[in-house]
Amino acid sequence: MFPQTYHFHFHLHFAHLLEERLRHRLAPFGIHPRQARILDALGRMGQASQVELAREFGLCAASMSTMASRLLAAELVERRVDEREHRCHVLSLTPLGNSLLAQIHQQWHEIDREINEFIGDENADSFAAFSLQLLKAFGGSPPGDDSLEHDTGVSPSPRTTA
Repeated sequence: MFPQTYHFHFHLHFAHLLEERLRHRLAPFGIHPRQARILDALGRMGQASQVELAREFGLCAASMSTMASRLLAAELVERRVDEREHRCHVLSLTPLGNSLLAQIHQQWHEIDREINEFIGDENADSFAAFSLQLLKAFGGSPPGDDSLEHDTGVSPSPRTTA
């Protein structure tokens, strides 16, 4: 007799394959998928502290610090004193970071197009809505959450960052 199949394994395997496909598409730009998500968050938020970004992505301070250092060294983000809280530094996109973000969005669009091609527009829309519902049920909340209602038809919920 075969062991039970667990449905969530399909999600794990798909997520892995999707991330690898995205990693391959982003390689020519010299960034990784998680770095692209940080750039996208900064594009949506305008500016954020490393602490805010770490919370948004569930990263430890050390991981966020390493990622920020790499993005700073690549001149994709800049760090400056927050005008509202002078004791705090914030990160924001540089012109080069903004330019790269446009290319990242093009690659993301192509991934979405492939998914739609593979499973059809209606299934892709449903899959995105269900994925967002599960993300939020597990306590997640993507940065820029306010734009998701238009994109997926799912109403945004309050952020769950702690």
